[in-house]
Amino acid sequence: MDTTKYIGMDVHKETVSIAVMNSTGKLVMESIIETKTATILQFIQGLSGDLQVTFEEGTWAAWLYDLLKPHVTKIVVCDPRRNALLKEGNKSDKVDARKLAELLRTGLLRPVYHGENGLRTLYAPHHRSEWLGKITEAGVRRRAEFFYQQLDALQALRQQVRRDLLAESRNHSARKLLRQIPSIGPIRAALLIALIQTPHRFRTKRQLWAYSGLAIETHGSGEYRSWTVSYDVPRSR
Repeated sequence: MDTTKYIGMDVHKETVSIAVMNSTGKLVMESIIETKTATILQFIQGLSGDLQVTFEEGTWAAWLYDLLKPHVTKIVVCDPRRNALLKEGNKSDKVDARKLAELLRTGLLRPVYHGENGLRTLYAPHHRSEWLGKITEAGVRRRAEFFYQQLDALQALRQQVRRDLLAESRNHSARKLLRQIPSIGPIRAALLIALIQTPHRFRTKRQLWAYSGLAIETHGSGEYRSWTVSYDVPRSR
């Protein structure tokens, strides 16, 4: 029995539309999930069989390729400009995801990116000597070594600051209220508390929303509409 599943992913900043087909072309699953590491991996790990995935080349392609590669059998990153079949028919996220899955199943997609030059190894400590060895000019190599040392120091400092920030935020009751807002995690909640200080210093709610970067956005795409809370780190005054 062929257990291969062909997964088409239409990726956007906030959501990913996913269509899953079996080897006979039957649509066995459709879903719209958040564009988050944990959510995407949870979905993929919930599928069984030989998993093959495709998505279009774009802003998220390199990140998504590196994320999924250890968990699937095959990944095809395709360019819609080089695959005319993607332009046929009605345009909507669900149609795109289904079309990607079907074209992957039938072998009609032309891959344009294979992940050979993924960026994660550039920063991984156990790959540094390999990258540094490719720099032939001594002065340039030495500067690169200093940059790596700065990166190590900043990463350690970042972790310490993160722990202190989270510890302090637990002393404020507003933290629990802020965490109820979609897309606001513990770090963002702590930053909001630190920078806003108190909502009572704003004359109107609109001023508070504008300053804090909180707003309601409506997203419409083909056959569905979603509402999300956008977030930007507020500016200090």
